[in-house]
Formats: sequence, C-alpha cells, structure tokens
Amino acid sequence: MAGIIDYSKLRAQTLGSGLDEEAVTVNTRALIDKVLARYSGEWTVLRELLQNAADASASKVTIKFETLPSPNVPVPNSHEPSSTLKHILLHHTLRRLVVINNGQAFGANDWSRLKRIAEGNPDETKIGAFGVGFYSVFADCEEPFVSSGKEAMAFYWKGNSLFTRRLQLSEVHTRPETSFVLDYREKNTPVPGLLSLCQFLASSLTFVGLEEIQLWLDDSRLLKLTKKGASSDIVSLPKDVETKTTEGMMRVTGVERQRVQIDADIIKIVGWKPPFETFGGSSNTNNAPSLRSFFSRLSTGPSNDGIIKKAAKEDRASQQALSEDLAGSSQASVFLHITTATIRTTVSNGFAQELQRATKKPPPATTKLAILTSSYDEFIASKTNSSEPLIPKGVDVFSAVLPAKFGNIFIGFPTAQTTGLLAHISAPSVIPTVERESIDLVNQKVKIWNIEMLRVAGIVSRIAWSSEMYSIKDKLAHGLDVSKVVPEAIHAFKQFTFYDSTPSSRVSQIIEEAFWTCNRMASIDILSTQGVLPSHDVRIATENLSFVDGIPLLPDEVIEGAQCFVAKLREYGLVTEITVSDIKKELGSKAINEVQLMDFLRWAGRKTVGGDINGAMIRSLLEVAVATLSDADEGSGHVVVIGSIKSFINPSRIPADVPVPSTTMPFRFTKNMPGSELEALGWEELQIVPWLRWLVENAGGRRDLTLENDLTGNPSFAAKVLPVLSKQWDSLSHSSKATVVELLTSRTVIPTKLGMKRPAEAYFASVKLFDDLPVITSLHSVKDKFLVALGVRKTVELGVVFERLMEVPSGNLGSSTKWSHVDLVRYLASVREDIPPDDIKRLKSTAICPAEVEQNANKASSQRYRVAELFEPKDTLRSLGLPILQWPGVYRPGSIEGKFLAALGLRATPTVLELVEIMTKASAADNLALRDHAMTYFISNHHFNNYAKFDTSTIKTPFLYLHGESPKKLVTPTECFTNERAAVLGFPILARDLQSHALKFGVAPDPPITECVIRLIGSPPKSKREAKEVFGYFAGRLNDVGANSVERLGGAGIVPIFRKPQTANGLPAEKSDVVRYVAPRMCFLGDSQTYVDIFDFVDFGQEANTFLLKCGSKHEPSKVELAQMVVREPARLLSVFQSPDKYLGLLRSLADSSQVLKSNKTLYREMKNSPYLLGCRVVSSKPSKTQSQTPHHEVLDDLEDDEASGINEWVLASASQVVIVDDFISYSLFKDKLLAAPQEEVLEDFYWKLGAPLLSTIVQEQPRIGSVVEDQRGAIKLRRLVNERARLFLHDYPSDAIQHDARWLDKHLAVQTVRSISLRRTLSGYNLSHTETRTAAVTQDQRKAHTLWVSAGELDYFQVSQALLSLLLTRPKPHSAMMLETLLSTDLLKLRSRGYNVERILRQKAAEARIAEDQRQKQLEEERKQIQEAEYAWKESEQQRLENGHGKQAALPMPGAFGDSPEQKGPEKQNQIVAPPTETLQGKKPRGLFSALTKRLFDDNDRSSQHLQNFLGNNASANTPQASQQQLLPPPPYIPEDPKQPKLAGQQAEAVTAPHQLQQNLLSAINASRAHDSSSVFSRPQTNTIKETASYCDERPAHDLNFLANLSSGIMIFLSREVTSRDTFLNVHSSGLNAFASILLECANVFGIPRRSLQIYYDDAGGTIAFNKGGSYFCNFRFFNQLHLHGMGQGEKKAEALVYWWVVLCHELAHNIVPDHSSDHSYYTESFVMQYFGKMMVKVSQLLQNTNEAAQSVPRLLDVD
Repeated sequence: MAGIIDYSKLRAQTLGSGLDEEAVTVNTRALIDKVLARYSGEWTVLRELLQNAADASASKVTIKFETLPSPNVPVPNSHEPSSTLKHILLHHTLRRLVVINNGQAFGANDWSRLKRIAEGNPDETKIGAFGVGFYSVFADCEEPFVSSGKEAMAFYWKGNSLFTRRLQLSEVHTRPETSFVLDYREKNTPVPGLLSLCQFLASSLTFVGLEEIQLWLDDSRLLKLTKKGASSDIVSLPKDVETKTTEGMMRVTGVERQRVQIDADIIKIVGWKPPFETFGGSSNTNNAPSLRSFFSRLSTGPSNDGIIKKAAKEDRASQQALSEDLAGSSQASVFLHITTATIRTTVSNGFAQELQRATKKPPPATTKLAILTSSYDEFIASKTNSSEPLIPKGVDVFSAVLPAKFGNIFIGFPTAQTTGLLAHISAPSVIPTVERESIDLVNQKVKIWNIEMLRVAGIVSRIAWSSEMYSIKDKLAHGLDVSKVVPEAIHAFKQFTFYDSTPSSRVSQIIEEAFWTCNRMASIDILSTQGVLPSHDVRIATENLSFVDGIPLLPDEVIEGAQCFVAKLREYGLVTEITVSDIKKELGSKAINEVQLMDFLRWAGRKTVGGDINGAMIRSLLEVAVATLSDADEGSGHVVVIGSIKSFINPSRIPADVPVPSTTMPFRFTKNMPGSELEALGWEELQIVPWLRWLVENAGGRRDLTLENDLTGNPSFAAKVLPVLSKQWDSLSHSSKATVVELLTSRTVIPTKLGMKRPAEAYFASVKLFDDLPVITSLHSVKDKFLVALGVRKTVELGVVFERLMEVPSGNLGSSTKWSHVDLVRYLASVREDIPPDDIKRLKSTAICPAEVEQNANKASSQRYRVAELFEPKDTLRSLGLPILQWPGVYRPGSIEGKFLAALGLRATPTVLELVEIMTKASAADNLALRDHAMTYFISNHHFNNYAKFDTSTIKTPFLYLHGESPKKLVTPTECFTNERAAVLGFPILARDLQSHALKFGVAPDPPITECVIRLIGSPPKSKREAKEVFGYFAGRLNDVGANSVERLGGAGIVPIFRKPQTANGLPAEKSDVVRYVAPRMCFLGDSQTYVDIFDFVDFGQEANTFLLKCGSKHEPSKVELAQMVVREPARLLSVFQSPDKYLGLLRSLADSSQVLKSNKTLYREMKNSPYLLGCRVVSSKPSKTQSQTPHHEVLDDLEDDEASGINEWVLASASQVVIVDDFISYSLFKDKLLAAPQEEVLEDFYWKLGAPLLSTIVQEQPRIGSVVEDQRGAIKLRRLVNERARLFLHDYPSDAIQHDARWLDKHLAVQTVRSISLRRTLSGYNLSHTETRTAAVTQDQRKAHTLWVSAGELDYFQVSQALLSLLLTRPKPHSAMMLETLLSTDLLKLRSRGYNVERILRQKAAEARIAEDQRQKQLEEERKQIQEAEYAWKESEQQRLENGHGKQAALPMPGAFGDSPEQKGPEKQNQIVAPPTETLQGKKPRGLFSALTKRLFDDNDRSSQHLQNFLGNNASANTPQASQQQLLPPPPYIPEDPKQPKLAGQQAEAVTAPHQLQQNLLSAINASRAHDSSSVFSRPQTNTIKETASYCDERPAHDLNFLANLSSGIMIFLSREVTSRDTFLNVHSSGLNAFASILLECANVFGIPRRSLQIYYDDAGGTIAFNKGGSYFCNFRFFNQLHLHGMGQGEKKAEALVYWWVVLCHELAHNIVPDHSSDHSYYTESFVMQYFGKMMVKVSQLLQNTNEAAQSVPRLLDVD
C-alpha cells in the first residue's frame, strides 16, 4: 500500500509555491440555466415578482399579458367582446409580460443586488434569501427590463456573459411604481391557462400583505381580486398547551385571530375550455388512445362509470352556460379564518452564524406564523355565496384558497409542499430549497431551524383547535343541544385530521407530533354527549350499556364522520373506551333498578366469560353495585347488595320454589343466564349440603324460616325436602354424603307412623317382624339406599333378636325351642344385605359356633368359638389337627350360609406360621408323618394358598432339616443354603430332597458374601488344596464381591505362601513347608524368573487365580511396587541379582516410568534421598596429575591409558552423591575421586531428575584472559557465524533442554579476540585443580554480560563449541560439542547436502541484501540532492560571471584534469561539451592521476601493475610496434594534447563542463547497474552532453560462459566451457573464491552498487581481466588467483588487491555510459576515480594500519544452487 499523504502539508506547499494566482471564472448563462433547472413550478416568474412586490410593501399588483396577433388567422369581423377574447385566447401568442406594483421604489442596495446572483436579501424580515429568484425571469425572457422610481436597468448578453446598464429617468418617465418588463424569447408562446393562473393568484393573495391583484390580457381585465379583513381578536393561550418547542428555540408569545374575505370579479372566459386546435387554427384531433386513458379504464370499475358520466354531464352544462356570454362577469367571495402567532426565537451565536452562512441573513428574533382555516359557518357561507349557480363551478378561482383535500405550506406564496391537514400554513421564516418548491430538510442547521418552525405550526394548530372547541362550547352554553353542534364538530375534526404530506411526508409528521404532544395534561378538548370536555373525561362506547347512562361519550355521529381523527385520539391514548373503572364509578354513584340489574348481570357475565374482564375487576364491580327490588314477593323497596351474593340456584338440583339463603341471587334474575357466566361472576351454584345445612340450622322457626318450612317438625316439608336429597344422592361426593348423614342422623327428619323420628329409630315398611316398630310413611319417591345411608333399618337389632328369638319361645316362628347356631346362621344369611355394619362386627366378635370333637362332624364341643377361630369342615384340614366348625350334614362353601360364614371369618386354609408350628411340634414329638404331611401340604398348596407372599425370613422357629445332619437338627430358612460348595466355609446345607423347593421355603443358594469374607479372613486356608477350594468358591461368586469386600480381602493375609525351611548353609531342609500368609495385593500370580526371588508368586489354578486378581493380585509387580522395593531393600536386591547389569536394568525400567513414579510424591521423595542408585568409581592404577600444567594432548593420552587399566567399582548411593558426566575432560582429570552415574542417556536423565548434580556444576572453571588485540574483525565474523549456526544447532532440541536461544545470544553475547587464554579447573570439595591452554572461553561479568574470548591465530571450533554449550543447553552432552563444531566449521553447501535446513539462513542473507540495497538507494538519493544543489550554485555563478563580463576569459581547469584542459569556445557555446584528447604522444611518459597512483602503490616492474596498465590502455595502441618496446601507456585522459586535433594559435581556452553535469552522468552509470539474471531490459541512461569527450569507439569483449554456483552473498560463479575440471574446481578454489568475493564486495561498497551486479568467472587462457555485460560486471578469478591470492593474509598485499580491482570496476562502470574504449570512456573512468578516490583511500588506510596483524580466517560462504 502506498504511503499516507499529508494533504494539509501538501496544500500549504501549493499555496506557498509563489506561482501566479488565477481567478475562477463563471459561465453566467450556464449558471442561470442550472438555477432555472431547479425551478420546476408552473408560475415561478409570477411568484417571484409577487414576492418582490410584497417585500416592497406594495398593496396592489397589476399583471398584464401583451399578445401578438396570428399571422395566419385574421381578426373576426364581429366586435363582440366574447368573439375578440375567444380569438385572442385561441390564436394570439404572448409578446410581453408586464408586472407593476405600487410598492417602495428600488434603492441603491436593491439595484446592486439585482445584478448579483446569490447575494440575497439580508433583511431577516423579508422572504427572499438566496438572491436567485429574480433570475427566474430568464426562463422565458432573454433581456428583462426593470423600471422603478427615477431609475431603470436593462439586461443584455455578450456571449455567455450577462451585463446590465442603468439609466436615470427623466421627469416625464419617472413613475412611483416598479415595473418589470419581460419580452418573451419565443414568439409562438401561447396564452397560458387562465383558470389555473387565476387560482394561483387567488391563493397567492391569502397570506401576503397585498390587497388587490388585477390580471389583464391586452386591454381586457380578466380578474380582480380584493382582500379585506376584520379587526383581529386576541386569542388567549390555553394553559394546558406548552408553547415552547422541543429544542427550546421557539416559543409562541401571542396569537391573534382574524376573519378575512376575498372577493373576486371574474370574466367568464377564465373558465372556458377552448377546443383542441393548433396555433394555425386547423384542427388536429389525436385519435390514438393515450396511456393515461388506458390505465384509467383499467383502474375504473363499473361502479364509477355513473359518477364519471355525471361529472362529464355537469361539465358540459357548465361550459355551455359559459360559452353563451364569455365576456360576462361573475362575482364570488370566500371567508377565511386566519390564526396568526407571534414567535420569539432563541438560538446560540454559533447556530446563528451557520444559519446566516446558509441563508445570507441572520435568523429573526421574532417572526410570524399563520394558520388558514374555515369555520363551519364560513365554510357553508363560502359554498353558497355566488351570484349564479353554475358559473362558480366553471370559474372557481377559490378552489386552492380553501383546502378541500389538503393544505399547502406558504413561504410568502404557496409551495408544492402540502401540510397534511385541511389548513394552509404560512411560515415566512421557513427556509425553502432554492427553487422554493419545498422545505429544506437536508442542510444540518437549516433542517433544525425548519423542524422547529414546523413544530410551532403544530402548536399553533392546536391553539386553533382549542378556539374551535371554545366556540362550540359557547354555543352549548347558550342552550343549544349537543346534536345541533355535531356537524360543526365533525367539520373541525376533519379539518385537523393529519395525512401524509407531499413531497416530503416528514413535514406532516413533525406538525402532527407537535399538535398531539404539546398539551401538558395529555388531553385535548373534544365534544361529548355531556358537552365539550377534556378527552380524558370522555369515553367511546363500543356497546349499549344502559346501566351506566351518566358517562360522557363521544357521539356516534362524530365517531362515524371523523373516523381518522378518532383513530388518532385512540392512538395517542387521549380517549379510551369505557373502562371498568368508569362503570365502577357510575355504579357506585346510584342504585340500579331490576331491568338495569339484569342487563348488568348479563353484561358482566358475558365480559368475564369472554376474558375481557378478569375476576378481580368483576368482584370490585359487584361490591359497589346496589339494586332496588320492588317485587312484592321480595318485599317492597327491598335493597340487594350485589356484593353479598355468593351463589345462584340451579333448578335442576334445587327447586326454585323452596326457600334459599339471602346470599343466593333470586332465580328470576338469573334464569336467562348460562351457568358459565354466573360462575364467571364468582358465584357458585347453591349445593345440596350448604342448602341443607341452612335448613337445619334455621329449623324450629329461627331466623328467616317459618314453622311451615321446619324440616324437623313439619312432616309435609320434610316430605318435600327429602325427595330432593334422595334425587341428588347419587351425584354427591363421599364427603358430601357424609355431611348429609351427619346433619340428618341426629335430628327427627324421618316421618313415621309413630311421628318424626331420627333415622336410626325408623324402619323400612318391609320390616314386619314386630308390629310395634316405627316404620316410615309419606316418603314414596325417596330411594331406599338414601334412607339406608341415613340409618333407617331394614333388619331388627341383634340384641332384640337374641332377646326375643333365642331366649324366649317365639310364637311367630311356630317353635318353642331355642335356635341353634345353624338356624341363626341361616336367618342372618337370609337378611345379610340388611344387617348394619355394627351388627356384623358384633357377630364377628361373638363366640356363637362350636367345634368338632375328635374329628366327628356330628359331635359338637361344649365350648363355643368365634367363627374366625374355626376352619371349614374338610378332611385335609382335619388331618392337620386344626379346629373344625361343627356342621351337621354336608357343608357347601358356595351356599349363602357358607358365604356368610366366610364373611364372618371362617378359615379355609392354615397360615404358614401355623404349618411351621405343626412341623416343629411333630419333629419334637418324632411324629415324622405329621411333619411330612404338613410339609407336603405347604409345598402342594404353596401357589393356591398364596404362601409366596409370606416372608419366610421372618420365621424364627427352626423347622428345616439339613443334609448329612440328624433329623432333629432343625434350622430356619436363613440359616441354611443349597450350594454345597459353601460347606467349605462351614455353612449348613439344606437336605437334598428339599433343595428343589428351596425357593418356596425362602432358602438362598449362597450365604451373604460379607459373612463369607468374615469367615475367610478369620480362618484362611491352611493347605494349597483348601486354598484352591475356598478361592474357587469365591471365584464363582465374583459378581457378589463388592468394592468394600475387595478392599478388605485385598489387604488381609489370606493367601498362604509355602516355603521350605533353609539350613544354615542356605539349602532347603527336608522338613514340612513353612506357611505364612500375605495379602492378595502383596503377591503375584504365576512364575517369574526375574522377580521370583524378590516377590511372592503363587498359582492355585485358573479359577482361584481369578478371585485373587479380583482382590488385587497381579501377574507381575508395577513400577511403583518395584520402586518401593528398590528404595527399601536396595542391598538385598543387588545381592539377589548378583550383577550390576541386572540392577541397572531394573533402574532403566524405573527411569522409563519416571513420570508415573513422580505422581507418588511420598515415594518420589524417598527415591531422591535413599541410597539405591548405582554409581561407578574408577580405581586407577596410576595417580592423576593434579596441580600441574598438563597439555591437552597429554590429557587425551591419559584418558586412553585410564580406559585400558582402570577398575570400575559399583557403589549404592543417593542421587546427591552421584555426579552426571557432562564434561568428559574434567571427568578424565578427577574420575578417581568421583562417583559417576552410568553413562547412558536414559539413566543420566533419571539421575538428574532425582537430584544428581552435573559434573560441570561442581567443577569450577577459571579462565585467564590475555590482552585484547586491535583487529577484531575475526571476532565479528565469528559472532555472526555463531548466531547463524546456533539456530541450526538448537533446532532439534526440546524447549526444556535449551537454556538460551539464538536470539538471546544475538543480544547478550560478545566476542573478543585476545592474545592468549588459559583455563583452570577446580573440583569443589577436593583440593584438586588442573590448568591448560585453550583457544576459547566464556566469562560473565558483574552485569551478567557474557563474552566469548578467542585467541588469535587458528581457531579450534571444538573448544569454541565447548565454551558455548554452557550457555546454550541446560545439560550438555559430550556429543553436543562435536555437533556444534561440525556446524561451525562446515560451509552451508555441505550442510545442506547433509540434510540441514539452511534455507532460512539464505533467506536471512537475502533480507540483509535487501536492507543493504535500501541503504544504497538512500545514498544515491543524497547524491542526487547534492547534484541539484550544485546545479543551482553553478547556474548562479555562471549568471554572475556573464553579468561581470568575463564570458571570454579562460575557464578554470576542471578538478582532477591533467595537462591542458579543453578551452571554452565562447559564451554562445557554453552548454556544449568538447571531448578531451583521445591519443597519447609517442614516447612521452603519461602524467596524471593514474601515473601518480601506480607510482605510489605499485612498482613499474610489478606484474600486477603491468596487467592493470594493459587493462586500462587502448587496444589499438597495443598493436603498434612501439608497444612491444616500451611500457604500456595509460588511458587517453592523461595525455597533454591530441595530435590529431592540434591547438590553434590564439585560440582562447574553452570553458569546462559544469561539475554537477558530470556528477549526474556518473550517478546515472551507477544506477544502470543490474543483476545478470535480472528480468529487466538494460537501457543506457540518458546523460548530459560532455564536451570533454570525443567520438572514438571500440568493441567490448564477449565470452562464452556457463553458470556454475552461487555464493551466499549473491555473487554468481561462471566457468568457461573450455574448462574440463568442473567437479573439482569448487573444492580446489573454495577459499580463493570467497576471498575474491570479499574483495569485490569491499569495492562495490565504495560505489554503492548492488552486490548481485558482480559476477566471478574463470577461463584457462586469455587477457581479459573483466568485462561489462548489460550492466553486470564479470571479473576474472584467474587474475586474482595468480596475482593476489597468495598475499591475502598481509595487509599491504590485500590493500594492493583492493585498489587493483577498484580501478577495474571504475573502468567497467564507465562502460555503462560509453560502450567503446574511446576517449569518452577514458574520461569517465578518470571521473569515477576522481569522484570516489577519497572513500577508497579510507579503506586502504584501514588495511595498512593492520599490516603487522595476523590475517583472520574467512568463513566459507559458498553455496551451490
């Protein structure tokens, strides 16, 4: 992306450039045309001229159209006015428009503004603002003329420029009026539409101060409009209206109201519609249908055809009437209401300035705004006030005055912007757009001002509305009925109804918003049925609510006639429908009658059911409602509080003619309402229970009930109520039935033949056992079950039966004996359904039946039993010895007697406990048959008797016999089991013949697993066989063994370990095995050859082993267990292994799991402190050399000797006692004192994590640094090399192994070259040290800065690597130094061939090259600036020289010239450059810069000098005979004169070329340099003409070369095709090529040329030292190799080579300007030498100062693509 431009600075530079300023010109005609394009209105010219008249305070304006007769149609012979007017209208064309007003004459400022566009009227009280309105006259007129008072002004054109001339009028022509004369440009302009024009004039007269407007057509006055108004009435501002706008800019301070009348005198031809004829009079009827008529037919339906035909018919009638007397006149009047408000404005100074900038005038402090409306009376008057009935329709000039569909915004005159309501709004201070057709709502400040003005319009409209409502209110106050003023109210409602305005709908929105929101009380006065009231007191009735007739409502006629306005009232929330609060308030104010009560209840129920009103609101209405009941049945004047009503009657449940509580609404008011509505009112249906309770509680004449309605005393009333209860009995809930029974059972509510009785004392009529019983009467429709529920008896009480039938002879039954238990059962069974529940309970608890004796059915016992104590007479039960019911004959359980006995509790089967008791007693008595019979009965009837539901675990009596045990030994079901394998743990087993029925007895297969676990832990197996059985049993129940059991078993000693006892010598003894118990977690399964002597291994078979695995046993120990064993018993393990290798293998396995071990913090802490690690101490056979100066090679020799003769001693030690060998040299020095970790990477990492120190941390190194040498270039190169290769070295190391990265080295590592370095090593804790000579060492100063010290001379990269490793890695390895040494000593080419990623380094070097290129460009830019400065200085000096008359003097010699310089030919040729001489005099020794340079730097007989002279010399001269006999001459610039061009006598010296021109050419030559492989096309730079050059050319050499390799610096290497040893060339000449590249780069830096423009090539033969090929410089390596390479280590020789190749580059750079070897080329070569000689000498002096220093090695930078 391009750089950011500072446009402010650029503008300031432009304004300060000093160049000529130019005024902006305007094409006046084009400007006026563009302004007129904005004026699209029909009567723009007249509107502007009328506005000017109003601004001039004119009262009368006369408009006259002058016409031209038709050249084709003659004037009619008839002199009737109608014919003349018709002819003018049809055939004349407009010639001129004259507008005259009687306002103030033009002043000087008016004349001045008239001829200036866009200046405007600065008077804020005037409407004109932009100063372009007058120029609307140019729409039709080419050269307008204006006359006012004593002066006149004419406009005329000159081309596209408008000019004016003013004239002082003579007394004869002076008039007080102002006249505008506009001659039409087009002579065929027809007469405009008169009706439209008159309507425009009528609407224009509405608000302006004009009083009369006349319209003339030639000599006929067509229209006269006269305006007159009554005196204004002050309108008081309503208190509830906020007169200040939203932004606070404007406030209405006063309002006046005026009635205005406009009269019109009209010639009827104004309304005449001429036929469609052309200007020439020939008819040209267009029969083609128009699109408008087509679409009108599409949009017009059949229903509108009649309306269209009617309108067409009326129009034809009107035109017919007009055509009869076109010259006749007609009068019409219109009555208007104009409400004018005075507005005070308040704006800030900043806003006023912005507004003035936009409008050319300041905002007014006060202004006016008027609203034109028509009251209902004036509207009717305007409609009827006409002299003729049909004429006004044809000539209705007031159609735009009274807004029939919409009003307009007047800014002096009507604009195209509508108001959105039926009222015109005049706002002179509203700022229009330039064309005055709409309001400006775009400009920011103007927009704010206009919006505030529109808000004022809304406020004034609201005040006008209030005036209308006040007028209606005054009429009502004088006794007029509301219905009489409804039409007037509808008129007002419609008049202030807002619609969308056009073209901007925003206008009406702003006015409407202000209209509705300017009230402080959020209300507006409107007409209601109670008069004019605030809207918040008026409601809209959506339905007939006769019960609230006092609420003021909006009349229905108003709602229907002004729907839009009413909708707005609803939208703004100013009027609402009748609310519940309104109804509540009205109901609370008075009582309602019965009719209103029914209406209210129906309305309330309907609303509540429909969800329109919630229950809480309905209840609040019912609370305040009071009704007056006048019915005689309810008592005259009876008042009912509706809020006290709680229920209503359902006649289907409770008859309507029965007495009800006072909280129940009488049925006559609710009979027409559905139950859902009554329930919605919060009332509940009167239920049987509350009604009955009310009857019972008020019985006996209490409260509201009379004795006739006494339920407990009046049998007839009881006979009326009880059927009702009986009818509803089935529908009652259980609780309601219980309540009814509770209310009636204790009261005498049953009528009997013995009187009113309680239900329990009464009997059904069917009970005839005794005659003196009280049986019920008069209850024919009462259900029996209802009476039974009340307690009415169907049977006689048992006590009575026992008393009368069993103890006393009964004559009724025909027997004198007592009844037996069989007879009693049969009687009771016959009346079973009628026996009360209490009697049934008594029967169950009474002993009434005997038992069999001795299993004899005919013999009864003397003792009587309860029926529930006996069993049915069955043989199966008799055999069990159970008590049997004595029943003579056959007993049938299915008979009624059997069912009755079963209901009383007669048992058919014994219980489980009874059978258990039988079996237990039988076993005790050795009655095995009875035991087996009971057992068989239990098993056989287990399903049929539902014995499975009995929980056998609750049986505490033993009754089951066991397998293999005595029959008398019995157990409970929970004490025995069926799985015989459980016997191994001592559990009893159920007898085998009962095991198939174990589930019926509740016997489990196995004992609880927890009990099994307890027994196993308490008594573990004592033999392997027992262990196999026990563990096998548990293996079969693995799913039952839960986590808690596994936890207990895993830590319990239950696994037997069998070991043979050992003798004293360690051999197994012959005694029996010794058993010890271990926990499953502490033993392992199977057999392990590795850990069998360390851990306990067992094998009890696959099944048993499965159980042990479940309990925590493993097949082999885990790493944590191994670690725990190693930490606790390292000596035993080492003795068991009897081999350090096996022990180390164990440590390796722990090292592999170090992360797992580290998670066990307690164990890991022990591992760090326990002495279990193996360390190796070398016991040497010869003493170590300490406190001595040992050479490095001797240390290595000692190391080899130690490895051959040392003894390794392995010792158990803790981590802190073992050192990790990371410095092998230090280890070789102090190894006999050190306990070293095994030299394996895995174990070293393991030891180091446990806290073993590194050897390098306990060996202190103290380097001794010699003095620093002066030449640090080798150190700089080494630092670059280290930073570069460190990235490669650290690439494969993990982040945690790196101590410092390459970025850190680049910032914190310094490299210095010193004369010597020695290193002293001291072993901490021992009095041992060693000193040796080193070539590299790293130190850290007090500021923690690190320095790499290297000794002068040849570097040992291995020692450099050793010194750097302590900075790079946290734990250096011995091989790390060798790897870093390889990276430092190997060039990038070989590294890449070995797989190293060196591309990043190459990219970095390319980036450095780009940076260097940027610096070179900056350098060239500085030189360009210097050239420009020199050019300015040269021009000034030349100009001064010419002015001083020294044009013919000899020019000063050019700097760097030799011998005679070219002379200046004359001032007329000062810009021509004369070429220097091109040839050298024979036999004369050259003089000049080259001769001096070669004499200083080289010997004349030196081989390099010879080559340089040969290279710089002319090729042509080399072939002359003299070339072989004398020394080669230098290039042409150094000869004193050209023999081919002899100097003329008396010729004056020529002026030299300007220095800046020469410097520019040299810089262009440098810029022309480019890379050989560049894709750009080489083009020679444009140069200034140099008069010192001459036209001599020579061909440049060309060579046939092939690309060979790329240097990392960007220099490419080429090889001649004739060279055959291409493969070995790089290996042989690698260092030489890099040295040659460094020399060329040094030379290139002098010029600032890009390094990629330099190339190196090699050939076997030839005399070419270098050549220039398209801006790329090819230098021959063969010359450098033979001349300079052997002396590159010496400063003088290197300086010699540097100067040599610098001069060569000067020569080749000159070829960028001159391709041939000519005098021009020689001249530029000398110029390059002269220009850059100083920079070159600085480099040479630096090399010469270091002549005695040792040459530094150059890193190999060769890289082959």
